[in-house]
Amino acid sequence: MPLGSVLIALGLFLLGGSYSIFRADHDVKGRTGAQVGFAVVLLLAGLLAIGGGVLRLI
Repeated sequence: MPLGSVLIALGLFLLGGSYSIFRADHDVKGRTGAQVGFAVVLLLAGLLAIGGGVLRLI
């Protein structure tokens, strides 16, 4: 399996984790700052991995 495909799969996994963390909020308190920050970090890492994977496949 080429490295580009692995990077795309990893990026999609990170995007799913970001979505999952962002959706997990408390009924009363809502989302915490750390939760939003970690979701943003995972989102950026996922987008970078997908972008790198696409560039490796081209």
